[in-house]
Amino acid sequence: MHIRSFSSADGPALAQLFYETIHRIAGQHYSFEQVQAWAPGVPSVERFESWARDGRLFLVAAGEQDEPLAFCDLERDGHIDHLFCRADLAGTGVASMLYDAIEREAQNDGQQLLYVEASEPARRFFSRKGFSLDHRRDLLVSGVPIHNYRMTKHLE
Repeated sequence: MHIRSFSSADGPALAQLFYETIHRIAGQHYSFEQVQAWAPGVPSVERFESWARDGRLFLVAAGEQDEPLAFCDLERDGHIDHLFCRADLAGTGVASMLYDAIEREAQNDGQQLLYVEASEPARRFFSRKGFSLDHRRDLLVSGVPIHNYRMTKHLE
């Protein structure tokens, strides 16, 4: 496995990975209705390409054949907008290595604070990475109540 920058060729695989991870992993923590509201279908490839063009750091963990295994993006203000790993690789260290690369880049860029709105399953991951829970956020997605957690980490 290696970490590299997003390539537009990654779009279709990442869109599918995003959808499947929400339905397979988050589906263990949220209701069917909540999962459907969050990811009613596979998102457009253009969505991923727009993220890659807006100035954020967008990294991909890739396998031996350079196939995407996970992705993470970091906005300029220290916001981790997404961290998704293929469901069959959950708990294998892939997401952890990818997050560590994002944090190193943030430190190299002089970031002092990272923050995330973590889903129920991601909350444990970010806690293990040294994030503190700020508060639970209750919101509506397509009219369906769902929650996540605002978490922060101060970098040294």
